[in-house]
Amino acid sequence: MLITHELLFDELTKFLESYLIKTNASWLRLNFTRIYEKSFQNNKFLELQKWCNNIVTKYPNKVFDSENFTSLQENALISLIGRDDLQMEEVKIWNYVIKWGVAHDPNLPFDPSNWTKENFLSLNTILKNCLPLIRYFQMSNDDIIEHVQPYHQILGKNLWDDILKKLNTPNQIISTIILPPRVILTQNLPHRVTVPFSTVINEDHAAEIASWVDNKADTYSTSNNPYEFKLLFRGSRDGFTAKSFWNLCDKQTNVVVVIEVKETNEILGGYNPIGWDKPKKSRIYKNCDKSFIFSLKNDTIQNSILSRITDRGQNKAIACCSKFGPSFRNGLYIKDRCDEIDRCYCWYDSKDTYYEKIRDTSLYLHDTSFIYGYKSGFSVNDYEVFQIYKKNL
Repeated sequence: MLITHELLFDELTKFLESYLIKTNASWLRLNFTRIYEKSFQNNKFLELQKWCNNIVTKYPNKVFDSENFTSLQENALISLIGRDDLQMEEVKIWNYVIKWGVAHDPNLPFDPSNWTKENFLSLNTILKNCLPLIRYFQMSNDDIIEHVQPYHQILGKNLWDDILKKLNTPNQIISTIILPPRVILTQNLPHRVTVPFSTVINEDHAAEIASWVDNKADTYSTSNNPYEFKLLFRGSRDGFTAKSFWNLCDKQTNVVVVIEVKETNEILGGYNPIGWDKPKKSRIYKNCDKSFIFSLKNDTIQNSILSRITDRGQNKAIACCSKFGPSFRNGLYIKDRCDEIDRCYCWYDSKDTYYEKIRDTSLYLHDTSFIYGYKSGFSVNDYEVFQIYKKNL
């Protein structure tokens, strides 16, 4: 295959690459380390690289603990640590990246406390394409102090300052983009009871929400739902305060909120693809043209209701308020201590419409503070925030 590529027979290369994967997977696994190394020596072998990475993300020790790890091609390392589904603790990824970088400069002293400014600059140059892929803000405080701090001079000053800010004041706003946590898969062990993924919705509800996200006319079945629902927050577990919500959900994107209403058992919720950003002041609004709110059918409600953001409301579709939880402007608001009586509400403005009503019209009462405003208060039994992402099919 290498020979065919050198002769520029791209089509033949792709054919042989595909043929190997489909018919000789067992041989590829037996020679995995060598195949992995060779596949990244040339960026034409994209399918083979993908096949290898799908294995390594699940079993990272195949590469990270191999004798040849430090001789790994840079593009292979970048491809691997950039994966959201790499099954390894972030601090271990950091340590392996440092190990790889140090191995590429034989002049570096063993102990970083003895390094000069030039030593740190050298390592920074070697790792410049790897460092942006580390999820620093997903490490524990102890890991940062013990493992990252000794090498902090290879990081940009702004990044290190932001890491320290989050270390000391977790709720402080920073300028560095926070990469999402890696998706750690839970292995299904035999003879164990499967715990429901949600206390509010079931698999059918999740499939219906996924269909709305993808603008499908027909609802996905539970077996072909293309999205995973990763739980970020649960009120009954994490607390019903706004502070708890912001601690766990600030700046997380592609999120679904589901709410079980106290007494009526209605299921309300919404989808926010751009996430909520905790404001420095009391509140801010974010532009979004893909958000929607909904109510889901269950034993209480016969039909689901979907309400997409209107053209008029797109410029302020998402409400970010430090004293509220997840909120959709002029549609659905979750307030602090939302398990208490009428601390939450659906809102409808007959003149300045952002979202249509998602509860029974009789439950909306005229808000005397606003000429055209109608409000429907409620409290929650529980509510959850999920981050959704495409499954690896």
